[in-house]
Amino acid sequence: MTTHRKIDRVVLAYSGGLDTSVILKWIMEEYDAEVIAYTADVGQGDEVAEAKEKAIATGAVEAIAEDLTDEFVVDYVFPALRASALYEGYYLLGTSLARPVIAKGLVAAANEFGADAISHGATGKGNDQVRFELSAFALKPDIQVIAPWREWDLRGRADCVRYAEAHGIPIPVTPDMPYSMDANLLHISYEGGVLEDPWAGPPKGMFQMTVDPWEADDIVEEVTVTFERGNPVAVNGERLDPAPLLRKLNTIGGRHGVGRVDIVENRFVGMKSRGVYETPGGTILYHAHRAVESLTLDREVAHLRDELAPRYAEMVYNGFWFAPEREALQEFMDRIQERVSGEARLKLYKGNVITEGRRSDDSLYDEATVTFEEDDVYDQGDATGFIRLQSLRLRTFAEKRIGEGE
Repeated sequence: MTTHRKIDRVVLAYSGGLDTSVILKWIMEEYDAEVIAYTADVGQGDEVAEAKEKAIATGAVEAIAEDLTDEFVVDYVFPALRASALYEGYYLLGTSLARPVIAKGLVAAANEFGADAISHGATGKGNDQVRFELSAFALKPDIQVIAPWREWDLRGRADCVRYAEAHGIPIPVTPDMPYSMDANLLHISYEGGVLEDPWAGPPKGMFQMTVDPWEADDIVEEVTVTFERGNPVAVNGERLDPAPLLRKLNTIGGRHGVGRVDIVENRFVGMKSRGVYETPGGTILYHAHRAVESLTLDREVAHLRDELAPRYAEMVYNGFWFAPEREALQEFMDRIQERVSGEARLKLYKGNVITEGRRSDDSLYDEATVTFEEDDVYDQGDATGFIRLQSLRLRTFAEKRIGEGE
């Protein structure tokens, strides 16, 4: 076991599943410490309501279930949306965004209950251990962290089951799935097990938020999303608070199979990993947001943002949400969103999100300038000098090259 300062009390990120139930008991025995089970509700569903009872039954001295759903959407999901964050061209960062808000809750609970350490059930191979711990250290530099999967000699689910049986831990009755699943209000992620073969398709019936696109109803549904200063505020003209708005779009997108992604991504710890995600509402928001931006962002500002967005996404993916570089970049992203207000009209059909229209009172689009018909605002002859100046270096280079016989 890793050597730590004396630990008397630990706040454990607790889901109520097999792993964290075993971890709870293991910490009690190995560290001779009290354990406070902390369950953060970020929209993952029914497991939260049962977690407190399971934690107390397993030996926790205190069990907390905290609703962080609104904070998750307002302070994490929407800022990433304003930054147009997309990791490696596909991933909308659902798990990456949930970890720092959970870590913040863990640290707050540690402060409230005078705990010496926090603990989590992330493995030593994944990204989540980094995200939890970097966030915790950014918020409480002297906090200690217990990461059992990096310390104990249990090696997998079978070992955990044996440990639970030997210690009288109630084993959660859950479907025996050949993959792992993690859910929140923004998405569900699937990885491991049968998905470790990147050639193998996802098992039938795996997806929970979306119907199979090829089995979706053979109808087109139109949805309009309204933005104010880069934040979505209404769906089909109905103003909604952030979390209900995302839930509504999850329902709408889910029935059309929108938002499925299957990628081999590069983990921060150095390996490639196959991840499968479904993010129906987030996918709709991403496309709607960019549609409104196409009218309202200056060209050079938009291009600069698109250069920086992958770096922002990488920071979030790697666990640097509370790092000064992410916070500084967020200020830039939010500053340029001040004019991003308007509406986008989208059509959804069998997994597709198709932009149908966009409008904004802050639009920089000038129909009088862009028209192919006669106008009084643009002298087409001006383009001759523009092109000659732009081609000067090309002509100079070509003359030199031709002169040298290339």
